[in-house]
Amino acid sequence: MAHIINLVVQDGLREGSVSVERIRQAVRYIRQSPARWKKFKECCDLDRITSKKSLCLDVPTRWNSTYLMLKVATVYEEAFTKYCDIDYGLMSCIANCICEDGQPAGPLLSTDWDSVRRIVKFLEIFYELTLKVSGTLYITSNVHFLEICVVGSSLKELMQSEDATLKEMANNMKEKFDKYWGDPQKMNKMIFISCVFDPRHKFQSLSFALAAMFGETIGVKIQIEVKTYMESLFNVYGKKNGGSGSFPYSPSSGSCPSSPSSPGSCPSSPTSSTSSSSLSKFMLDLKKHKKGEGIDSKTELDKYLSEDIEEDFENFKILGWWKLNSPRFPALAEMEFIDT
Repeated sequence: MAHIINLVVQDGLREGSVSVERIRQAVRYIRQSPARWKKFKECCDLDRITSKKSLCLDVPTRWNSTYLMLKVATVYEEAFTKYCDIDYGLMSCIANCICEDGQPAGPLLSTDWDSVRRIVKFLEIFYELTLKVSGTLYITSNVHFLEICVVGSSLKELMQSEDATLKEMANNMKEKFDKYWGDPQKMNKMIFISCVFDPRHKFQSLSFALAAMFGETIGVKIQIEVKTYMESLFNVYGKKNGGSGSFPYSPSSGSCPSSPSSPGSCPSSPTSSTSSSSLSKFMLDLKKHKKGEGIDSKTELDKYLSEDIEEDFENFKILGWWKLNSPRFPALAEMEFIDT
């Protein structure tokens, strides 16, 4: 997922490449010489810039490093402007730099800073998302699809932007986005099921996200398919654990009758044995009838989905929740742990 986000953002950054390239060259110029760096710090002091962040040069093929470079550079905008007044070599270096399209970059303008600030704000969404889905010390699979929806919604919003640069960036990114996540039929259904396995979301969040991504009609269709797939997967785990696949919710249903030789039992006569056998058969038939009428015949999956969603608070531990509730949902808990 992080790799796809990288491809999506790289396509978008091409539109803002002129402003980005000018600021990249400005950062490179100052970092190349200790004397220039000293002068730049003096400019920061004159403008009373107290930030301790150091100018960093990006690796152009890694957009997240470009984001960090631009974010820090915008803090020192006034210092860059003042530095240009005392070192004409900076403007000459930027103006003569050749961009990817083969054209000179031209001078650094005030409009470049405005453009870059908007780009930084835009890229921040993807930067935070990449950090979230790349985490190794916490579970991420349960939020993947919801985060994909965040990206899709953000791109749709920016495609309506009045800013021509951002609008073109969003259009390019949306085209790449749709290549990977534009068709729900090509997406592995486990990405949806992981979301349902999060007790804070279940189908309530999934149905909203599907409708937002693909529209109401397609969203309902995908939701039905996911539910069917979950039931099929649940039945597989039921058979794996020695059951019929239905996994009744109550673990006590089907308790073994006490043995005739157990302490406190009365010796049975042939007549009483026959009577007991008839009663057992009747009770068994009655139990089947009650199940047929839908009395206490819900599976673990039905019970889980019918319960209220959990409150979404900070530092919610999804594996901790499943460990605590595994006695109630043994089959689902096994599915969840393997899935995550």
